[in-house]
Amino acid sequence: MVIPNFVRQALTGEPITVYGDGQQRRAFGYVGDIVNGLLKLVQEPRAVGGVFNIGNVEEISILDLAMRVKVLTKSSSEIVLIPYDQAYEAGFEDMPRRVPDLTKIHQLVGYVPTVGLDEILQYVIAERREALLAQGVV
Repeated sequence: MVIPNFVRQALTGEPITVYGDGQQRRAFGYVGDIVNGLLKLVQEPRAVGGVFNIGNVEEISILDLAMRVKVLTKSSSEIVLIPYDQAYEAGFEDMPRRVPDLTKIHQLVGYVPTVGLDEILQYVIAERREALLAQGVV
């Protein structure tokens, strides 16, 4: 939910909240790509019982993602770093990097993501902007 939250905050002028130091890295997949990949797996008998990573490998730090959302929305929102110990209970740990290895699914069914991060962001920005306009928020 990080992308929709960043977009909503940017569009409404709220501070864009980044938890931790923002250096944690993620890869965000487009739901249409993922659904298509899952459908290919369902139709492939050799996939039965297998475990597959799916998603996208275009990697970005969470802080860079917040900055990209700010630029794409033309927002004046500030980006605020919130330490984990202020946001979560004691002992919370976050993975520094989450990026799927798509080798196995690509080799079996030819899965390749087709929608990149900037296009995903444009979709989410347009959808959130429309929803916020309908609510009279922006």
